[in-house]
Amino acid sequence: MSTAPTTTTPRVASTEWIAAGGVVASGVAVAMDPAGIEDGPVLCPIRLVTGLPCPGCGLTRSWVYGVHGQWGDSFASHPFGLPLLLAVLVLAAVVVVRRVRRDRPPSIDRIIGHPVAKIALAAFLVHGLVRLALAL
Repeated sequence: MSTAPTTTTPRVASTEWIAAGGVVASGVAVAMDPAGIEDGPVLCPIRLVTGLPCPGCGLTRSWVYGVHGQWGDSFASHPFGLPLLLAVLVLAAVVVVRRVRRDRPPSIDRIIGHPVAKIALAAFLVHGLVRLALAL
């Protein structure tokens, strides 16, 4: 019988995946040139198929403008772009600090269940529906 200690690999929480994806997406936004962002291809599958904007259409352009300091263009592309970018970067910082301290990462259920998150999600969806209705 072996008495070797067993080591477990820490499980990566969903918030850590979201934070990592957000950091990668912001890095891509930094690498993109805002001068040509309006002339690029349509990446949204919903818009490609229907020609109508989804609730998230414009977020990529908003992030590109935002990380390059063009706040007005960022807001015009999508009013939720800058707040979402800030939220993802704050989440990334919290995740890193908690990993360094060996604390548990934040719970996605607690974040989504927070009243402010629910209000923000509802406002995001209402904005998307209004934009869709105006595009019809």
